[in-house]
Amino acid sequence: MSTAEVLRAALWPIAIMSIIHRSWVLTSNGYITDDWAPVYRAVRNFRAGVDIYNEHLDYVDPHYLYPPGGTLLMAPFGYIDTIFAAHNWFVALNTLAIIGAACLLVRMFGFSLTSVALPALLAAMFVTESVTNTLVFTNINGCILLAEVLFFRWLLDGRVGHQWWAGAAVGLSLVVKPVLGVLLLLPLLNRQWRALVTAVAVPLVFNAAAWPLVADPMNFVKRTLPYIFSTRDYFNSSVLGNGTYYGLPTWLIITLRLGFVVLATISLWLLNRYYRTRDPLFWMLTSSGVLLIASWLCLSLAQGYYSMMLFPFLMT
Repeated sequence: MSTAEVLRAALWPIAIMSIIHRSWVLTSNGYITDDWAPVYRAVRNFRAGVDIYNEHLDYVDPHYLYPPGGTLLMAPFGYIDTIFAAHNWFVALNTLAIIGAACLLVRMFGFSLTSVALPALLAAMFVTESVTNTLVFTNINGCILLAEVLFFRWLLDGRVGHQWWAGAAVGLSLVVKPVLGVLLLLPLLNRQWRALVTAVAVPLVFNAAAWPLVADPMNFVKRTLPYIFSTRDYFNSSVLGNGTYYGLPTWLIITLRLGFVVLATISLWLLNRYYRTRDPLFWMLTSSGVLLIASWLCLSLAQGYYSMMLFPFLMT
């Protein structure tokens, strides 16, 4: 056996057991963890036609922050009668999404699905805290990661028609949460305007369709949006969140944020100048990492499991 065959034989059991441990053992502990309970309550209320955006936002408990379009997208889970069953289906969906993203990444970098690269990547993914917390807290980050990888795949395959699909993939993620919004700079720099059109159109269509179906849509505008744009000093890894929590002076917080913006701008300029046409895969995925990290540091909110979106960047 070659070294690659030995490694593949050793890594597949580790990868499979890691997937089972994170997606089943740790998530089937008999209680519903933080992120899923408010989502399930919201989609059940959506189905019943009662208020959704009526939480006490002064509490530190997790809140339901998805816009009406995101509520519509998540609505099928409201037809599952028990919160535990809905939770299990949602964990399974995100687990499959992470595995699918890994398979697509391996193929994007020129490896076959039978090579050692796939079990190595899966094992690396499922031992990280970001994947573990996504599944244990029952968050939608696995699906967001799959949308990100599809976005890159369709932008990079050279087919003009696939740009529409790339924009639709990232647009679906923006319907739920805006964490990938900064990546739209990449098709803008690459003059792939079709992706920009669908990336903007998909959230608008979903929210327009959901607006008359939600019992209290204006509460999202009046109550939830101000909370989203505010800076909380708990469960927040951004410079502003950490600075507020530790009582740093305002001038230092502003200086740090500006410093990271300058570093990101210089990095993006260098990548765009020297790699955009010479090595599009390296340019796009490395630039995505720079953009995402800069946004998490410099904007108002960052959470640890957002780092899942850096797997494509790390693959370079």
